[in-house]
Amino acid sequence: MMAEKLNFNSNVFEKEGIELSNRKEFIVRGGRHLFPLLLKAFKDISQIGIIGWGSQGPAQAQNLRDSLEGTSIHVKVGLRMDSSSMESARAAGFTEENNSLGEMIEVIRESEMVILLISDAAQASLFKKVFSNLKEGATLGLSHGFLLGYMNSIGEEWPKNINVVAVCPKGMGPSVRRLYEQGREVNGSGINASFAIEQDFNGLATDHALGWSIALGSPFTFQTTMTWEYKSDIFGERCILLGGIHGIAECLYRYFIAQGSCAEEAFLFASESLTGPITKIISKQGIKAVYENLSDNDKEIFRCAYSATYKPAKEIVAEVYDEVASGNEIRSVIMAGDRLKEFPMGTIDQTPMWAVGKAVRAQRVEEKIPVHPITAGVYIAVMMAQINVLDERGHSYSEIANESVIEAVDSLTPYMHYKGVAYMIDNCSTTARLGARKWAPRFDYILSQLAIPALNKNAFVDDVLIERFLNNKIHSVLAVCAELRPSVDISLQN
Repeated sequence: MMAEKLNFNSNVFEKEGIELSNRKEFIVRGGRHLFPLLLKAFKDISQIGIIGWGSQGPAQAQNLRDSLEGTSIHVKVGLRMDSSSMESARAAGFTEENNSLGEMIEVIRESEMVILLISDAAQASLFKKVFSNLKEGATLGLSHGFLLGYMNSIGEEWPKNINVVAVCPKGMGPSVRRLYEQGREVNGSGINASFAIEQDFNGLATDHALGWSIALGSPFTFQTTMTWEYKSDIFGERCILLGGIHGIAECLYRYFIAQGSCAEEAFLFASESLTGPITKIISKQGIKAVYENLSDNDKEIFRCAYSATYKPAKEIVAEVYDEVASGNEIRSVIMAGDRLKEFPMGTIDQTPMWAVGKAVRAQRVEEKIPVHPITAGVYIAVMMAQINVLDERGHSYSEIANESVIEAVDSLTPYMHYKGVAYMIDNCSTTARLGARKWAPRFDYILSQLAIPALNKNAFVDDVLIERFLNNKIHSVLAVCAELRPSVDISLQN
């Protein structure tokens, strides 16, 4: 299945063509030097309403406010009047006194552009009320395609008299804000984003979407469709970005204990190696560089681990994709939302390894963390399984690279390295947190049941599988994308 050819035109921002493994895609380069163009991009907008204060809300509201400072465009946060987030919004400078904080529906009615960042479950229950209060010609902005997936599943459609766009930062909200703030000193610092135009009522939708992405601080903005986005995003969260990496770490920790490692050494090999040097090599040099930098002996160990892991990993990755594409995973999130009142999400770092991890991190010396070839082989096998499933389902290369690699190593995994798996996952959206909790045990199970036994039996190296890995198109794609990464690495130090 070939990816749909995408193209767009903007009256404000210059687009640039890039070649990704013989496919041409188009991007927009961001930067603070483009902020003066925002007035032109938002020429028909006097107020942008930010609805919600979850993972993305605080970051997007503050970034937009700061980018539009000194212009005639007002940014206002809309929340339920009984929302527990009111005080947090006020602490960030959004107050009733300066008319930058108000009741959700009133803010929707007032605004020419409404960026809907309430939880996915809340969007599913409130979308008709939101639609009925939008101005004619307003632009509805989403940072996730979940609502489209839900509406498709129940046969609903967008109102015909509005624009519908998406801008989807390739990282959690705290990363979006942190890198924007780092960008005050370094132009181009931020989180890359994808954008999609689902409905263009008045011919201004593309400029609105690109202006929004530029204002968030996105160094580079890639094009997608909202359908591709929700499938790849919900899928990716459950796989290598959150659920998969959690399951891998738990499985490998027990494996190294069984092989005779002490608890501290097992954590070093299973988690620290993955979130430290393996992540950094992939971020700066690409996936294949992890393998190429190994000694000859470690390359053979990597090949065994990769061969034992890839097919079990692809089995569950394909299942996750089918569950998302069919709408089952969306329905699962909606049903879980109803249960959360009685059964709130618990913590996910209560197994012994994460207690050990606190002690290991306290004594960490970054330069001494090894690249363990088994950890590298298992992790990269799961990552490549995800890449190949997305490619087989027709997703664009830029989206495959972002959702399978770049978001993992440049935005999410650094949080796990900093303070552990719960700190990474529970800084994300409710949908992501639910998905990680649901699928991490499945990754742990299938690796423990199929991959580890094969590895223990010294299963043969699948040379064809290894050759496909080494010659995969993703490596040339990542080489191009490496030139489009943020100008600085995210810093998590307070």
